Amino acid sequence: MTSVAVIAHTGKSLGGGLEELRAVLARAGVDDPLWFEVGKSRRAPKRVRAALDSGADRVVVWGGDGMVQRCIDALAGSDVAIGIVPAGTANLFASNLGIPRDIEEAVDIALHGERRKLDIGSFNGERFAVMAGTGWDALMIRDADGALKERLGRVAYVWTGARHLREPRFKAVIKVDGQRWFSGKASCVLVGNVAKVFGNIAVFDDATPDDGLLELGVITADGWLQWARALARTTLGTADRSPFVLTTRARKIRVKLDRAVRYELDGGDRGKTKRIRIDVEVGAVTVCTPVGGSR
Repeated sequence: MTSVAVIAHTGKSLGGGLEELRAVLARAGVDDPLWFEVGKSRRAPKRVRAALDSGADRVVVWGGDGMVQRCIDALAGSDVAIGIVPAGTANLFASNLGIPRDIEEAVDIALHGERRKLDIGSFNGERFAVMAGTGWDALMIRDADGALKERLGRVAYVWTGARHLREPRFKAVIKVDGQRWFSGKASCVLVGNVAKVFGNIAVFDDATPDDGLLELGVITADGWLQWARALARTTLGTADRSPFVLTTRARKIRVKLDRAVRYELDGGDRGKTKRIRIDVEVGAVTVCTPVGGSR
């Protein structure tokens, strides 16, 4: 018999909230799940470990990408399946997998969906499911976090992103699978595990989270005009045709920067670093997805 644990971020909302989640689970036959609530996503891993120690073999996560990332970081390598109820702002991992923002549908997928073994990335030892980046995107995410994101939602990212288009670039030397691939000035280094890493825009067209590879993009744009051209190409789905965007795929990525630069994981600000080690962990997490959904 499946033992279900719920790890819920109390600051995230969807439909009738956690009360509705309890009711939907009860109607599905899960009357008394292990129940853990946290006010900050960074507190989720401790609750995940407690759920595992209590015998849970299905973990239902209520929250956004940051909450899902923290739980996946703790669950990776186990046989415990994760179900997602996307109650965050962007919910990029859930939307890439076809999991809807509807409590009843999401719970049905979490309990009865297809169990897929998916790849995740590891950034300096911490795992991510959607993306990792350093430079412009990390500054955008840092400034959009907190009250501004709560008030404006996704618009907060547009607002703060525009503010940082004139940030000075940094020097980066990047090795891909042991070979030097890039050396020069960059505004952003972005690694993706799925196609859509910003809103509904497919930045990495052919990316799938079970191909054993991570997508790598470097943006070299400097100033408003070059950024406008790069972003226009990205919006049209042809980012790799921009002279200010370089892309490739990799299993192992090593980056050296000429100064400490801010970075982010799945939309969560993590501080600054000068050296980056990114590896793909193939099939490291089991996620409940819609039956027959997109690959």
